[in-house]
Amino acid sequence: MMATTNTVLPSSFRDPSGFLFRQDGTLYRQINRGYRDHYDHLMQSGLYRSLLKAGLLIPHQEVTLEPHPSTVPSSKDHYKTLRPEPIPFISYPYEWCFSQHKAAALATLQIQKIALDFGMVLKDASAYNIQFKAGRPILIDTLSFETYQEGQPWVAYRQFCQHFLAPLALMTHKDIRLNQLLRIYLDGIPLDLASSLLPRGTYLHFSLLSHVHLHAKSQKRHEGSTIPSTKTRGLSRQAFLGLIDSLETAVHKLHFPLRDSTWSSYYQENTYSQEAMGEKTALVGALLDISESKGVWDLGSNTGLFSRQAAGKGIPTISFEADPTCVEMNYRSCIEKGETKILPLVLDLTNPSSSLGWASQERLSLLERGPADTILALALIHHLAIANNVPLDRIEHFLKSLCHSLIIEFVPKSDSQVQRLLSTRTDVFPDYTRETFETEFQKHFFIERVIKIRSTERYLYLMRTQKT
Repeated sequence: MMATTNTVLPSSFRDPSGFLFRQDGTLYRQINRGYRDHYDHLMQSGLYRSLLKAGLLIPHQEVTLEPHPSTVPSSKDHYKTLRPEPIPFISYPYEWCFSQHKAAALATLQIQKIALDFGMVLKDASAYNIQFKAGRPILIDTLSFETYQEGQPWVAYRQFCQHFLAPLALMTHKDIRLNQLLRIYLDGIPLDLASSLLPRGTYLHFSLLSHVHLHAKSQKRHEGSTIPSTKTRGLSRQAFLGLIDSLETAVHKLHFPLRDSTWSSYYQENTYSQEAMGEKTALVGALLDISESKGVWDLGSNTGLFSRQAAGKGIPTISFEADPTCVEMNYRSCIEKGETKILPLVLDLTNPSSSLGWASQERLSLLERGPADTILALALIHHLAIANNVPLDRIEHFLKSLCHSLIIEFVPKSDSQVQRLLSTRTDVFPDYTRETFETEFQKHFFIERVIKIRSTERYLYLMRTQKT
């Protein structure tokens, strides 16, 4: 008889109401006795069913599961065990584009509005409680609710402003890349920092004046005080709804106008002829069929042309791109077309998401969220090797740890795109050749297919990792 394996997820240790754990690979959530009344109200009031119907809360099943004191802590506090529907890929706010962050903010406020109708309130408003399922934001923390008491403050107000409003305001009024501050400030961007970075003109925006600038001053004024700031003092139900409406208006008013970036017009300006692009598209499709992939990570996806090819075959696809404007365009296209198989995310492969939080364990690195079944690395390797000075052997080592199969394009030095990269630097890349590329990748990959793209000097490869 095989031993039962239990692992508590490091990301859920802060909540006294319960925690997440895996048993034999399946994800469960334990509810502690102290949360019993709140959970029962969630289930019996109709709130759970209402949120499920609206597609705003992850569904779960109550299961009978014997707690294991030796591996799962707090088993003596056990009230119930839930088996939540799994999210295929966990993403983080610093990987979202502007419109994803805005959608997550509005979903959080909508959840709070619905909860109030059933006598409950969100006790936290963490962006990490939101994930994207079939392209839409959804709350994954069933323990975020508590019973509402008339006149109580909304304790999640500060957190909402730091996790949602401040990043969105900075992206709108300052620079789209400031969303990356969330990699440093895991509990949201401090409001005094956001206030100092925002242009003075934002003081004329009533919602930002109230919820960011004056909120920051109020926090500063009450540091170390036992007296709550004005915004967190007791609120009547009407005042509570007014606060939520005000935040909703503030979020709605924030926009990111699309402008051309370095890479957003790549497909229009690349050196492929129409014939060559058609050939490449057909070849990638054929290689995806041969790979029989169950999931794709498209690295350097630009606005998602080949991500859509994979998704069109019914393959769940994570579409990674370093340029936030490209990711924004990709996500907006997904929403407009109702595409549910693609998740566009911001990711710089030269500095991918790392393990963050307490003991570097609360937020998973990119590697810890893999491996993918198949990786697409199209028109990418020359940017890593030449634009960023990453040797081919290191690229190979990185990719083999991320996937089981690999569809990769090799672009030789003679290609005009590589020549453009070399025009501003000394060619110190004697090993950047097709022969060296194949030699390095064959250390851990088996090359199954090699196809030259017609009318170009580029080659497409289908490789599979070798079992060791």
